[in-house]
Amino acid sequence: MAATRTPEKYIFAPAGGNPSKAQADQYLSGKLERSDLYQDPFEQFHAWFSQAQASGVHQPETVCLSTALLPTGAPSSRFVYLKELDAHGFVIYSNWATSRKAVDIRSNPQASLAFWWREVERQVRVEGSTERLTKEESQRYFTLRARGSKAGAWASEQSSVLSEEDGGRDLLDRQVKDVEDRFEGIADEDLEVPDFWGGLRVIPNAIEFWQGRESRLHDRFRYSKHQPGASESPAPMWKIERLSP
Repeated sequence: MAATRTPEKYIFAPAGGNPSKAQADQYLSGKLERSDLYQDPFEQFHAWFSQAQASGVHQPETVCLSTALLPTGAPSSRFVYLKELDAHGFVIYSNWATSRKAVDIRSNPQASLAFWWREVERQVRVEGSTERLTKEESQRYFTLRARGSKAGAWASEQSSVLSEEDGGRDLLDRQVKDVEDRFEGIADEDLEVPDFWGGLRVIPNAIEFWQGRESRLHDRFRYSKHQPGASESPAPMWKIERLSP
C-alpha cells in the first residue's frame, strides 16, 4: 500500500463556497453609526434581532456559547438557542449536571455569546457573568417543549460517554424509552422540569454590535456597563464606544 502524503495545508484562504476565489466576499449591505444606536443595549439587540427575523435570517436565535474551565483556562464552545431576553440578560437552557458547560460554569461563572447573522452581515458579542434561573422560571419554558424533548432532557446524561460496548446509541434510545414509559399517562403540561436542567442567564458587562463593511473596515460599537456610585441612579449605565475594526 502506497504511503499517504500529508498535505502542507488542508485549507488555505477559503472564500465562501467558491473554491476558485482567492479573496473573501466583501460586506456591502449596510453601515452603523453612533446615531443609529439605542442607549440601552437590550433595546438595541431586540431591534437587531427583530430585523434579522424580518430579513429571513435562518434561526437567528442560534448562538455560540463559550465557557472556560478553571484553573486551566481551557475554553469550550457550542451552539445553543437563545430562548429569552429580559432586562437582566440572555437566557439559554441546558443540562447543568453532567455537561461540559456545567463543569466549566461551576468552576468559572463567566461566559460569552456570539451571534452571526449572515443575511444582514451582522454579529453581536456578549460577555458577562452567569446565574441559574429558578426551577419555577425554568418550568415555564420546559412546559412549552415537545414531549420528546422533555423525555430527552430527563434521559440524557449530557456529554457523558456512550460506549459502544454498552450499546452506544441504542443505550441512549433505551434510556429515553425508560423515561417515556415512566411518564406514560401523564399530560404534557404536568411533566416537571428536572432539577439538573434549566435556564442559565448571561448577565452582560459588555455587548458589541458589529456591522460588516467593505475591505474589512467594519463598524463596531461596544456597550460597557458602568456601575453607578452612591450618589448616582441605582440603574447601571452603559458607555458606548466605537472600536477599530
